[in-house]
Amino acid sequence: MPFHRITGHQRLLTLLSRAIARDTLPPSLLFAGTAGIGKRRAAMAVAEALNCLAPRTSGPFEIDACGECASCRRITRGVHGDIVVIEPGDTGAIKIEPVRDVIDRANYRPFEGKRRVVIIDEADALVDAAQNALLKTLEEPPQASVFILVSSMPDALLATVRSRCRPLRFGDLAPADVAATLMRDHEYGEADARAAAAEAGGSVGRALAASAADLTEAREAAHRLLNQAARASDPSRRLESVRGLTGKATGPAERDQMASCLRAMASLLRDVGLLANRADPVTLANADLQDDLRRLTSAYDSERSMRAYGAVDRALAALERNVNPKVVADWLVLQL
Repeated sequence: MPFHRITGHQRLLTLLSRAIARDTLPPSLLFAGTAGIGKRRAAMAVAEALNCLAPRTSGPFEIDACGECASCRRITRGVHGDIVVIEPGDTGAIKIEPVRDVIDRANYRPFEGKRRVVIIDEADALVDAAQNALLKTLEEPPQASVFILVSSMPDALLATVRSRCRPLRFGDLAPADVAATLMRDHEYGEADARAAAAEAGGSVGRALAASAADLTEAREAAHRLLNQAARASDPSRRLESVRGLTGKATGPAERDQMASCLRAMASLLRDVGLLANRADPVTLANADLQDDLRRLTSAYDSERSMRAYGAVDRALAALERNVNPKVVADWLVLQL
């Protein structure tokens, strides 16, 4: 996965590429940020750029892997002799044995590439003994080796480990970037991708873990309810539309379904507010509904969309406090 194929994180990827091109890449790095946003992909892109047989020196990055040479293909397939990935085992922990093994290997020259790259994914799962075993190597890595720790919970690492690594903080992806990744790499249709991205909180991993069909249904229900609220000022008519928020589910499923619908509604209202303020459409989370949302701006101007957004936020908080979903739904539709 070369840098140019990674969605988002352009500033950090540019810094990494520049450091590789100028041979100033720190030998011990910590990639931190929310789970599922592409940190491991970025680490693999570093490994490819360091070992590519035909690196690209044109385009948006000073140096980048070609993604097609024998070295890049072997790294992608996970069979390159000098790219080592350590991750949690069946117990959910990373024990000391694989760490000792990779430390021993790092003392030898690379076997088939230019640089050996050790990627420790979910590094916060390292047991304390394994972290302590790494300290000397992280402080003084062998000349031809680079260590990259990847973690969504960097504070769980020992302070002595963190202090020996150059930290890079990866931000959450924009909804448009999440949707683009789902469509490009995971064969999502646009509607499903947009719905999943709106709920994913900037994480492709979180989007993949959710049911695309359920999220699409939730977004459709939220969109339908906003349209009905825009047309109906009579409270009784609004209350008739409340079923769209809870559907036919009961018990905990009803609460979960309503929460998904409310998060989708918050995303739609955010976009309506942006359109009402003539913001750049590229910032929309639900770009595929742009024409419909633009029509909603006649009823939801900037002030009303912000009030409605705040009401949705309070409704979500009420659900978390176990307020009856039907009570929350009735209250919310009267605020829209």
